[in-house]
Amino acid sequence: MPIEPLPLTGERTVPGIPEENYWFRRHEIVYARLLDRCAGRIVLEAGAGEGYGANMIAEVATAVLGLDYDIAAAAHVRAAYPRVAMVRGNLADLPLATAGVDVVVNFQVIEHLWDQPAFLRECLRVLRPGGRLLISTPNRITFSPGRDTPLNPFHTRELNAAELSELLREAGFRIESMDGVHHGPRLAALDAKWGGSLIDAQIERALAGEPWPAELAADVAAVRTGDFELIGADIDASLDLVACAVKP
Repeated sequence: MPIEPLPLTGERTVPGIPEENYWFRRHEIVYARLLDRCAGRIVLEAGAGEGYGANMIAEVATAVLGLDYDIAAAAHVRAAYPRVAMVRGNLADLPLATAGVDVVVNFQVIEHLWDQPAFLRECLRVLRPGGRLLISTPNRITFSPGRDTPLNPFHTRELNAAELSELLREAGFRIESMDGVHHGPRLAALDAKWGGSLIDAQIERALAGEPWPAELAADVAAVRTGDFELIGADIDASLDLVACAVKP
């Protein structure tokens, strides 16, 4: 029996939708680049969403537990990705034993949470000593430039690199690395082609509520994971922040 895809809600990205492909690949690059940190480990993905990322992690990890508060998402992951042990729960009160996992993955989720410090303290609690929290979030400086409130109505608080670092340290973590997602050469060329910003071109068409121009749709559908770069330089100009933090 075919498994129904999850609908796009603005709170998550899903694979297999041509118009969503840019955002999906932008999320996927972080999983792809940090998979080695999960190899042979017991991993919790806190905020598993559609589940594609947890399934990628399951390729290399000893075990993967997925956690999400959304009932439909939890049911979808159980049906679509049987290698992931999926449970429903509150990220501010993780339903796990203390020091029970080696890695916590939290990609593009913390900006949705009302109590970010409580969540990070919970991550610290469930990690074993020396365990790692892998976390990504939109860079406030570039995602909602010049705004006091997030552009995305589903975001409660967006962060820049300094703010994310402060939250992690206050929760008790040691920051091992802080990198950023950037457009590589092919996406930079598409930015130039679409008036300076491929992102703005997509948002403009989405807000217009009209069919996309065929050329824009084709360019977005052709974006690849490798078109993004994950680097430590020029962090404040990055699209997304990617931190690796260690429990002492």
